Amino acid sequence: MSVLAAPPKLLHGLDMPDAPPLLAVRALGKSVPGPRRLFRHLDLEVGAGELVAIIGESGVGKSTLLNILAGLDEADDGSVAIDGIDLGTLDETARTRLRRERIGFVFQAFHILPYLTLRQNVALPLALVSPDNAAASTRAEEMLDAVGLDGRGNGYARDLSGGELQRVAIARALVHRPALILADEPTGNLDPETAARVLSLFADAVRGNGAAGVMVTHSDASAAIADRVLTLGAEGLVERRGA
Repeated sequence: MSVLAAPPKLLHGLDMPDAPPLLAVRALGKSVPGPRRLFRHLDLEVGAGELVAIIGESGVGKSTLLNILAGLDEADDGSVAIDGIDLGTLDETARTRLRRERIGFVFQAFHILPYLTLRQNVALPLALVSPDNAAASTRAEEMLDAVGLDGRGNGYARDLSGGELQRVAIARALVHRPALILADEPTGNLDPETAARVLSLFADAVRGNGAAGVMVTHSDASAAIADRVLTLGAEGLVERRGA
C-alpha cells in the first residue's frame, strides 16, 4: 500500500458514486476593508478523490478563499460544509478540532516551527489528535521520505532551503490523511524537477485517500494535474475552457 493511501475503510465514500461532495460551498461572498468586494455568489463542490485548481489575478482573493474553506477566516455570506459539517454551526473549539482531524493545509509561508525537529514538525497533526507518539514519529519519517527528505528527520528548519521547507510543509499537511487538502501555491519555491515530484505526491494523496483537494496556483504546469481548473473573479468561480 502507498505511504499516502488510507486503509479501505477510510476512503470517504470513494466507491459510492451517489455520495455527497466532501466540500460544498454555497453562495459565498467576501469583502475586505476599503470596502472592496473580493467575490460573491461563489459555489463549489469537490468530491472524493477530486483535485481542483483555482487560478486568478493577484489580489482577487484566492488565499482568502482557502482560509475561509479551512475555517481560519469568515465569509460575509454563504456557507462552507466539509464532509457534511457546516462550518457556520461550529464554535471556535469545534472548528479547531475539525481542522486538526480533517484538513491538511499547505501555506505559502510554510509555518515550520524552528524549535522542533523536522520529524516533530511533520508529526504535529498526529500528535494533536493521538497519544501514540511512536506511530506518529514513524509516519512522519515515511512522509519525509516521500518528499525526498529521507534521513533528515533530526534536522531543523534553519538547515533547509526554501524549497526543502516547502516539502516539509507538504509532508505535514498530508501526514494525517485528511479529508480536505488545501494548498496555496504548493510549488512556488521549488525547482521544476522537485515541483513535479511534489505535485505527483499531492495528487496521489487526494486520489489515493479519496480526499477533496483544492489548490491555488499561478502555474499552468501545476494546474494541469487537476481534474478541473477554475478561475476566481468578482462573480465567483468559472471553469476554464479546455481544462
